[in-house]
Amino acid sequence: MNEEIKQKLCHELGTEQVLFEEPMKRHTTFRIGGPAEVFVMPRSVEDVAKTLMICKEENIPYFILGNGSNLLVSDRGYRGVILQMDRNIGTVAVDGTEIRASAGALLSTIAVAARRASLTGFEFAGGIPGTLGGAVVMNAGAYGGEMKDVLKEVTVMDQDGKIRVIPAEKLEMGYRTSIVKSAGYIVLEAVISLKEGDIEEIKALTRKLSEQRSEKQPLEYPSAGSTFKRPEGYFAGKLIMDSGLRGYRVGGAQVSEKHCGFVINAGDATAEDVCNLMKHVRETVYAKFGVTLEPEVKFLGEFDGR
Repeated sequence: MNEEIKQKLCHELGTEQVLFEEPMKRHTTFRIGGPAEVFVMPRSVEDVAKTLMICKEENIPYFILGNGSNLLVSDRGYRGVILQMDRNIGTVAVDGTEIRASAGALLSTIAVAARRASLTGFEFAGGIPGTLGGAVVMNAGAYGGEMKDVLKEVTVMDQDGKIRVIPAEKLEMGYRTSIVKSAGYIVLEAVISLKEGDIEEIKALTRKLSEQRSEKQPLEYPSAGSTFKRPEGYFAGKLIMDSGLRGYRVGGAQVSEKHCGFVINAGDATAEDVCNLMKHVRETVYAKFGVTLEPEVKFLGEFDGR
């Protein structure tokens, strides 16, 4: 990317909103990743539209980043523009039994707002370390709940910068997918529809789910959450455990001993460490059980091991 384009982004958005060669390990829950050529922190929908337009006009690749909780960025980084939709675009407002939140709002923040308003139905998402935008794109779920269960409508921006409001029934949400993902839309905000509940019951369920996460998931280590999608009829973690891979390590990347469905950064892991470990896990599980594990983690940038 030439200097003229970089200065154009600075001029349109403000120099404080644009970083160059920003280490992505600062912005992923894996704590892994090389530098982003340009890292944009939009303050408004208008900033998002401006950035998108410049990328389109100059034929520059871009990637929408939330909390970086389901992402492995190459050690070489990303040559293009990263748009971080988080703290600058993260409002949450309760109106009756509905919550309107912008894309950068953390799921944990929305869960707290729901609990304080005695609204039930969002407890499942309280411990997912991501933003609303990413959760909508991937139809995030846990403990029997999914985003498709609570969404009323989603406001998105298409690749031409046009704003669309999509009702829940047209989101085509499935296991870790949605029309938002397939069409390449950018989530701007969503309306979540919940039910009135008993505050003490909501608190009790929240505590129960939090305890289950702490007991079963390696929260003390950086990771990207569940590493592989759930194969139909199986559990990825059990297949990996039964393949004798509990604790298996490549460099600083390790199959968690607490939950084999998680690959963790056990200490200064590189993206290639993770990539090579995942490849070994997939090959071993397939050789033993004939089941192909599909990554749930998204890869960004160039990898040698893939």
